[in-house]
Amino acid sequence: MKRNIVAWAALVVSTTALVSSQAIMRTVPAAPQFVGDSQKTARALSDAFVGVADFVKPSVVQISVSKKMKARATNPFGGAPRNGNPHNNIDPKDFEDMLKKFFNPDGPGFEKEQFGGAQGTGSGFVYDERGHILTNNHVVEGADKIVVTFHDGEEAIAKVVGTDPKTDVAVIQVETTVYHPLPKGQSSRLKVGELVLAVGSPFGFDQTVTTGIVSALGRSSAGILETPQAYEDFIQTDAAINPGNSGGPLVDMDGRVIGINSAIATSSRSNSGVGFAIPIDMASNIADRLIKDGKVKRAAIGVALQPLTSALARQFGIDTKTKGVIVGEVFDDTPAAKAGLKKGDILTKFDDILAVNVAAFRNYVATSDVDKPHTLTYVRDGQIKTAQITLGSAETVLAKAEERFGPKAKPEPKKPEEVTAKVDLGDFGIEVQELTPELGKTFGYRSELKGLLISKVKADSPAEAAGLKAGLLITTVVKDKQSRPVESAKQFEELTSKSDELTFYVQSPSDTGRFVPLAKPKKN
Repeated sequence: MKRNIVAWAALVVSTTALVSSQAIMRTVPAAPQFVGDSQKTARALSDAFVGVADFVKPSVVQISVSKKMKARATNPFGGAPRNGNPHNNIDPKDFEDMLKKFFNPDGPGFEKEQFGGAQGTGSGFVYDERGHILTNNHVVEGADKIVVTFHDGEEAIAKVVGTDPKTDVAVIQVETTVYHPLPKGQSSRLKVGELVLAVGSPFGFDQTVTTGIVSALGRSSAGILETPQAYEDFIQTDAAINPGNSGGPLVDMDGRVIGINSAIATSSRSNSGVGFAIPIDMASNIADRLIKDGKVKRAAIGVALQPLTSALARQFGIDTKTKGVIVGEVFDDTPAAKAGLKKGDILTKFDDILAVNVAAFRNYVATSDVDKPHTLTYVRDGQIKTAQITLGSAETVLAKAEERFGPKAKPEPKKPEEVTAKVDLGDFGIEVQELTPELGKTFGYRSELKGLLISKVKADSPAEAAGLKAGLLITTVVKDKQSRPVESAKQFEELTSKSDELTFYVQSPSDTGRFVPLAKPKKN
């Protein structure tokens, strides 16, 4: 009996072992493989980033600047210096400004200053084989000593060749020429969405590479540069840019520099995904002039301009997709006046360069040759015309503008007290009356001006939505594709009757004006 029990136990154990061994021997499914075009594409993109970084980094430098300390800190919330406390010797007002900047009750501000003490760091890149290095003006401004550190640790003392605060561009130079310059791209050919890399020394960490895309182009009214009459036309990118990146290159996927990193929009002084770079087309033009002459001589034609919108294009009888800028004022005795330009002309080209927006047009003209003929293409009365124009120096031309529109106290718009012939455009929400010498004198208008004074603007009307106010002056009405001067109520009524859309040229006593399109509200 015992023997049977033992036999049975042995049989059970043997069977269990056999079953277990068979379970162990079962085939295990193979692990999934990451293969396919998507993985190949990702690896290729990664390799591309590595290739661009390897190519660009040897041309990028760290710029260390020493400045004399002032009794009052000029930038209490600037970048981190290498030595010392950036907040030493802060005036109470500076401290208040610092708190405002830090807590930022009014939204994000623009950060381009890098230095909070006697020392600080920025970035730059080798521009040519003569030792010239391109960077920002605010990186080297006021520097007593500039030391450039190359990618391999080599250091060299640099001198300032020239600076241009109006574009925030500067050129410095070192004696060594063993480092290759970065090839230049064409920022005019950039498109939103293109991949880019930013290289520099954020917070002093040299040879830092970040990546992103071109977020926007032609940022010209952000108020980044506080210099009077600054020339802004920034590339916006979400590539991480931080204090210390200023002056470093923004490059495309071919390793070509397409911009100089200059500023960030931020509420905390660190990257928020909104960075700004100076287009290389503008920067290299300025750099070449600084290298040649040590300064920049700018040109101007002598007009006040405004953007061409689709609504204005329709009123002027041209294709709504047309790129251009509208002439608002032509200043006396300027190149524009001598070339025969008139209010309402639509400028589409300067030489062979398209007038894509006001800032780009102004910037290109400013860096063109003075006292040499250029070809200006424009539209007048629906017809394409050309004119030869010889530019004047910006200082001389701007002086002409100042003669007419110098800095004055701007009177508050008010309702006219004198009663003259009136026209009520009820559907547009605007009432006008003839301008007399007495009314003109009361409101501060120049004696030679003629037109219709806005006497009333109705609430919640197209005129109010367009920003029109009582006290502004209408001098021109666009009718049948033409810009027509208007002086009397009768003439104004004839030009505006039976129209569902109107465009006026409106100005204040102390400013250049603008063309304002209005449309009747659609009836339900």
